[in-house]
Amino acid sequence: MKTVYVDNAATTAMSDTAIEAMLPYLKEVYGNPSSLHTVGQVAKEALDSAREKIAKCLNCEPREVYFTSGGSESDNQCICSAAINGARKGKKHIISTAFEHHAVLHTLKKLEKEGFEVTYLDVHSNGLVTAKEVEKAIRPDTALVTIMYANNEVGTIQPIREIGAVCRKAGVVFHTDAVQAVGHIPVAVQADNIDMLSISAHKFHGPKGVGALYCRRGIPLNTFIEGGAQERGRRAGTENIGGIVAMAAALQEACEHMSENIEKEKALRDKLIEGLLKIPYSRLNGDLKQRLPNNVNISFEGTEGESLLLHLDAKGICASSGSACTTASLEPSHVLLSLGLPHEIAHGSLRLTLSEENTEEQIDYIIKEVPEVVKTVRGISSFWDDLESGKIKHFIKK
Repeated sequence: MKTVYVDNAATTAMSDTAIEAMLPYLKEVYGNPSSLHTVGQVAKEALDSAREKIAKCLNCEPREVYFTSGGSESDNQCICSAAINGARKGKKHIISTAFEHHAVLHTLKKLEKEGFEVTYLDVHSNGLVTAKEVEKAIRPDTALVTIMYANNEVGTIQPIREIGAVCRKAGVVFHTDAVQAVGHIPVAVQADNIDMLSISAHKFHGPKGVGALYCRRGIPLNTFIEGGAQERGRRAGTENIGGIVAMAAALQEACEHMSENIEKEKALRDKLIEGLLKIPYSRLNGDLKQRLPNNVNISFEGTEGESLLLHLDAKGICASSGSACTTASLEPSHVLLSLGLPHEIAHGSLRLTLSEENTEEQIDYIIKEVPEVVKTVRGISSFWDDLESGKIKHFIKK
């Protein structure tokens, strides 16, 4: 069996379409888009075309799209801009959730040190928050609500349109980290009542190191990187034309094939979930229905995530136990802890994220191998011995 890659939430392989779109801008069309000569203006035309393609996919105006180095930078710029704008009006309260990506959480922690107050909404055991809970948390001094579109670990899709409507009614800026959503499920910023949004190319078969943000016309976007006048003075630095063109091509392709990709991924996802939940003392993390079509996150009681991954890797299965941004941490996933799981269960979780390139044969292989790996890991676990002997009660039902 060749390598089975099921870690697409961490990163995706670049598509042939993205690579082919990118190559001319690495060698032939090498001009700086800020230059006035012909070589530079050809590059600028490519930049403008890419902006238009991305705007069409997001259902916004091209001038509302700004290019960045990726999702983390986009999150930082959107959140800090909204915070600064709010502070100017005496509003220094922000609402978010306890299981955001660290690009959001760490930015909020920084703002707290600068005098902002942040309300972190709890998520229910299924990984969802409600618009009513957001509405209840909004205060007269609330400057921003930032809630991710879809969670990067458990795949839950939040009621973004309803949350956005609540924020719009209250006159509060609404930002969403849509890094895991864009290119995978339909996202339309106007219909979804979104004011600011973050995306990253390498999550939908584009290159790493390039992303974008959407900022609704009329909302001030503060400069995050000082220097030149690129991106209409909002993001200094010579644009990565090759990366941007590839990102636009990848997103356009993803949107054109979205319906068929969703259908295929859902079928594979559901088969994988059904197969793995046959393992005793296992549980699905996150809501079954309000879920990304490619996400499977399951906890196996009496196991440890790192051991699961190493044994699976030896069998050619590339998976993860949570966010790739925190893989080196020995702490259990903050996302799983926010769902109410104890540390011992959160430690023994497996995240399998598919793409349209995965096959039914690969899913069958995973379903065959994971039970053996779980059995092996449990066989060397003293915690599992205590569970089986009755010394410790099982948290997960058999």
